[in-house]
Amino acid sequence: MAIVRMQKLHLLAPRSQRDAIMSSLQMLGCAEVKEQSGLLSDERLRGLINREKSDYASLRREKSLFADAVKLLDKYAPDPPPFLSAKPIMREAELMDESKLGKSKEIAEKIVALDESIRNHYLEESSLDTLIEVLTPWVDFPVALDYTGSAKVAMRLGTIPTVSDFESLQASLAEKVPETELSEVSFDEHTRFLCIFYYRPLEAEVMDILHSYGFAVPPFGEVKGTAREMLDATNEKLREIRLARSLDETRLVSFAQDRQLMMKAYDLMSTREAKAEAMENLVGTSSTVCLDAWITEPEREKLIPALEKFDCAYMFEDPSEEEYPSVPVKLKNNFFTQGLNMVTNMYSLPQYGTVDPNPLMAPFFILFYGLMMADMGYGLLMIAASLVAMKKMRPKDGMLHFCNLLFWGGIATFVVGAFTGGLFGDAPYQIVHMLNPESTWQGLPALFSPLEDTIMILIVSIILGFIHLNTGLAISFIQKVKKGDVLDGLFYEASLWVIFLGAILMVLGSMVLGVEMVKTAGIVVLIIGVLALFYGGTRGKKGFGKVTAIFGLLYNELTGWFGDLLSYSRIMALMLAGAVIAQVFNTIGAMFGNVILFIIVFIIGHALNFGLNLLGCYVHDLRLQCLEYFGKFYTDGGKAFKPLKINSKYFEISK
Repeated sequence: MAIVRMQKLHLLAPRSQRDAIMSSLQMLGCAEVKEQSGLLSDERLRGLINREKSDYASLRREKSLFADAVKLLDKYAPDPPPFLSAKPIMREAELMDESKLGKSKEIAEKIVALDESIRNHYLEESSLDTLIEVLTPWVDFPVALDYTGSAKVAMRLGTIPTVSDFESLQASLAEKVPETELSEVSFDEHTRFLCIFYYRPLEAEVMDILHSYGFAVPPFGEVKGTAREMLDATNEKLREIRLARSLDETRLVSFAQDRQLMMKAYDLMSTREAKAEAMENLVGTSSTVCLDAWITEPEREKLIPALEKFDCAYMFEDPSEEEYPSVPVKLKNNFFTQGLNMVTNMYSLPQYGTVDPNPLMAPFFILFYGLMMADMGYGLLMIAASLVAMKKMRPKDGMLHFCNLLFWGGIATFVVGAFTGGLFGDAPYQIVHMLNPESTWQGLPALFSPLEDTIMILIVSIILGFIHLNTGLAISFIQKVKKGDVLDGLFYEASLWVIFLGAILMVLGSMVLGVEMVKTAGIVVLIIGVLALFYGGTRGKKGFGKVTAIFGLLYNELTGWFGDLLSYSRIMALMLAGAVIAQVFNTIGAMFGNVILFIIVFIIGHALNFGLNLLGCYVHDLRLQCLEYFGKFYTDGGKAFKPLKINSKYFEISK
């Protein structure tokens, strides 16, 4: 598999055919219209050509209107699709049919207007509820709340906190301003509700005393009449508003039958918006338009017959190497490797003209994932979940990649689990011994055990890491040779391989075989490799720069390789952690000696362990690929190929 070859399309057409050509490109879905900043900045063309304009802004607003309508229908009349259901299928011609667009817009505007009315009703209800709360403590007060007293005697209503000493307030007023009459209307847990009459010329002295006890004026607003009269009127108004809100909600719910019409209108406007946005990348004169686009080379033959229908001139051109950083990238993968697009997209796409990492990463990613999970039961769950999702949901793009990765990861997990004898940990062993304590059965057969062969698994993990990293070096070496940088490959990657060979011969000669000649040969090969690496790293440097380059190489390679290899110990750590947690839950469940309790603990424990490992193994596997492996050969920074196509959120479009 590889990065799909791209070509540039240059097209010149009459302005009258602009919309038809753009629609044709959108139906084919194979061209990414690019901005022509070069033509616009050319001084020779200034005033002759201009950027094309479209109704992109208005289409975006209309799309937002339909999006709001769908969300409101989902809110007031929810109708969730069945679990793991696929999108409904709609033919392309039906989606692009605009005959009902006017009606759809009217319905959407009504839905949005009803929601705004409902929200206004809620605001009014909240305001009236607050007023009722304020009026209720005064309901038995017989005087009109808007009454303020006579010409000489003032009446004022107010509150003080319950913690304030009411008797002390009365005494203070009687002593300092005897021309007052203070009475308590009602009280609750936090507040006392008071009425005070006082001689108007003494208002300042009265207010000073009241404020010292926390006196506050109730927020009545504009009221007329007694509290009971106001309360009755407010409750009646509240009932009317609630009835009006209920009627609006009923009217809005009645539009639930138009949900699919709103969804279709949204997808239509989204498609038209995409076309309008692409159209603004075109330039033209009063009579012609000029279009530049990226297309995939395999789809060129599909595009030519469509262009031949128009009165346009066009040509195809291969991108130059200088343009590679800006060329969009599309990866061509098969069923085995396409799941790794999820990993590549999460990290960064490769730059055009470099290597597609997915087929080079897939065997390692899937193997490492299986080693980390290492349980037949978890593997079966992953396989079943991926197959059911692919059958029921008919996923595409990112969801399809996830299901694909889950499927292959499940197979690897099951296979490694068969080697370790793990089926939901040691569940078979615990079940048999719980039902028959006298049983001598030792559990499922295993080639090795994460709990007993930890050191062996650690060594194998490091060896796999060594192979993984050297695969990255081999890819880097091949890329350099293809580019003509043979010396760079020889003095770096090849030198490292010579060093590794020398180190392996030394270990074999001194620790394994005990042959002095092999050890000596290893030392010689190691020295040759080190000298070649130092020479390659110091080429072009002079004087003291050669010394610093040698020390830099020594430090970077020693610490880099040691740290990278040590990172692969996480394979052993995750395998061990998953096995231990699974066994702990099985043991806890078996301790009760009751099958029902065992099943409850089993389900809860393994659900937690499975979920934790599903995410944890993915993250750690991702790290090994993106940091250790990609660091050896990968050139990132690619821009995803985004062709102009039909944009559908709610429907699966068929021809």
